[in-house]
Amino acid sequence: MAEFEAVGDAITGGLLGQAIEPAAGETAGSMSYAASDCLNCGTAVQGDYCSRCGQKRKVHRTIPAIGKELLHGILHLDGKLWHTLPLLAWHPGELTRRYIHGERAKFVSPFSMFLFSVFLMFAVIQIGSGSPSEVEMVSPAQTLRDLDLLRNGMAKHVKHMQKDRARVARGKPVRRHGVPQTIASIDARIARTKLEISKLDDVRAQAGGLQLGEYEPNVQIDLFGPAIVLDEFERNPGLALYKLQSNSYKFSWLLIPISVPFLWLLFLRTRRFRFYDHMVFVTYSMAFMSLVTIALTVMALAGVHVGIISIVGALVPPIHMYRQMKEAYGLGRFSALGRTAILLLICLTISCAYLILLLLMVG
Repeated sequence: MAEFEAVGDAITGGLLGQAIEPAAGETAGSMSYAASDCLNCGTAVQGDYCSRCGQKRKVHRTIPAIGKELLHGILHLDGKLWHTLPLLAWHPGELTRRYIHGERAKFVSPFSMFLFSVFLMFAVIQIGSGSPSEVEMVSPAQTLRDLDLLRNGMAKHVKHMQKDRARVARGKPVRRHGVPQTIASIDARIARTKLEISKLDDVRAQAGGLQLGEYEPNVQIDLFGPAIVLDEFERNPGLALYKLQSNSYKFSWLLIPISVPFLWLLFLRTRRFRFYDHMVFVTYSMAFMSLVTIALTVMALAGVHVGIISIVGALVPPIHMYRQMKEAYGLGRFSALGRTAILLLICLTISCAYLILLLLMVG
C-alpha cells in the first residue's frame, strides 16, 4: 500500500505543478492546418491552437491519449522540464535570472518545479522506507500502556464510588444523574467495575506476560507541547514517524515565505532586487534540494556506500547555493562565498524551526 500511496503523491505533485504552469510556448510543432472552428469556443482557428481560449485544434478521443495527457501533466513532456533541469543543476543562477527577466515560455515555473519535486521526493522516501504496518502503529508497549491507563481510571472510579457509599452511610444524600443513590446500588456498581478490572488484568497478563502493578503512565501537560511530542515518539515511534512524513510535504510550502525575508536581509543595502526575485531564488533552490534528496535516497536503495552518500549530501547543496547566488545576483567570488556561508546558517536555523513545528503537529 505504501508504494501505491507514494506513486499517488508523485502524480498529485505533477498535476498540481501542471495546473499552475502557464501554457505559453507549448507548441506541438510547425505544421499548419486549414482554418476550422475551435471545438471549445467556436472561434476560427488557423494553426495548432485557438487564439482565443488556447485549446488545441486537434483533440483525441482514445485511451492512449488519456495516458499521454497524464504523462504530460506529470513530467511536462512538452520540453519545458528538459530545458529547466540542466540549467537548474549546472547554472541555477542563470535559470533564476532569466526567469526573473521574463523568459517564461522555455522553463517550468519555480513553484511548479517545487511542487513536483517535493511530492516526488516524499513519494521516493515513502517507497524506500515504507509506511508503518498495523503492528508498528499499535505496538505492544502502546497496548500495555493503554490497558494500564484504562485500569487506573476504573480503579479511581471505584474509589470515588466508595467515598459516595461512605457519605450515604452517614446519611448524606448522593445523586447520580439526578437519581438518589443507595448503598445497595453503589455496591452493585462497585462490584461490576471490579469485575471489569479483573478482566482487564487477565488481558494485561496475557498481552504483557509481566507482573501487574499500579502503573501510572507518564502523562505530562505542557502548553507548548514538546513533552507530549516526545512521549508520542517514545510510546509509538512508528505512528509518530508516519505522521511526521505526512505533515512534511503538506506544509513544505511554508519554507518559502519563511526563507525569503532572511534572503532579503542579505541584500538589504541593494535596491536592485525585490521580494519576487528572492522568492524565485528560494523556490528554485528548494526544488533542486528536493531532487538531490531523491538522488541520495535512490543511491541508498541501490546499495551505494554510506560514505559516498554523505560526501555528496554534504558538498552538493553548498556548491549549488554558491553558484546560484553568484550567477543570479551578479556577485563577485568572495561576496558570494560570504553570503552563501550566512545562508547555510540561516537554512540550518529554518530547518530546525520547521522540524519543531512538525513535531508539535505530530503531538
